[in-house]
Amino acid sequence: MTLDEILTLAPVIPVLVIERVEDAAPLARALVRGGLPVLEVTLRTPAALACIEQIARVEGAVVGAGSVLTAAQLEQVAAAGVRFAVSPGFSATLVERAPVPFLPGVATASEAMAALACGCRFAKLFPAEVLGGVALLRALQGPLAALRFCPTGGITALGAPAYLAEPNVVCVGGSWMATAAMIRRGDWKAIETLAREASRLGGEGDSPGDAGLEVGA
Repeated sequence: MTLDEILTLAPVIPVLVIERVEDAAPLARALVRGGLPVLEVTLRTPAALACIEQIARVEGAVVGAGSVLTAAQLEQVAAAGVRFAVSPGFSATLVERAPVPFLPGVATASEAMAALACGCRFAKLFPAEVLGGVALLRALQGPLAALRFCPTGGITALGAPAYLAEPNVVCVGGSWMATAAMIRRGDWKAIETLAREASRLGGEGDSPGDAGLEVGA
């Protein structure tokens, strides 16, 4: 799959911090059932690579790795079965060496220009809320219209629709539907329900309900 195909599968990409390998498959199945097939597993725990391997076997799941910082990590996650990789910041080296579709992070207009110069059509705006959120996206739209964004960082179910309404936003990333605490409790039913609500965000007339109290990653 191309990065374009991956990012347009659902309006929200769950950003997951998984501490136990045994949680990976049931978590992925709950999210896929809820309509969120694209899953970003962050490399923030010792179990992350093993979790990616488990999720790669779940039917319907399109697993990626987040918090990728080095070329060595790129090789490791590719070997684990990821379909895409994500970094929190911009690195031309990672863009050039990525063996799978790669979503670089940007925080400034200069980094966005560097991403375009490397041939990127998509970038992760991170940390979106801290940087100015929707207002920043609107400011970037005119001079950088060729780049589309996946804003991530502090986004909630209540705030996500405003991002998704922007023409330069392809999807958003967040963790409100599957927080680390929810995963530790094994609350798969609640995760599936919140995923189903998130899968409808951006659709006409849909409401996020009360799920926006959790802060996304």
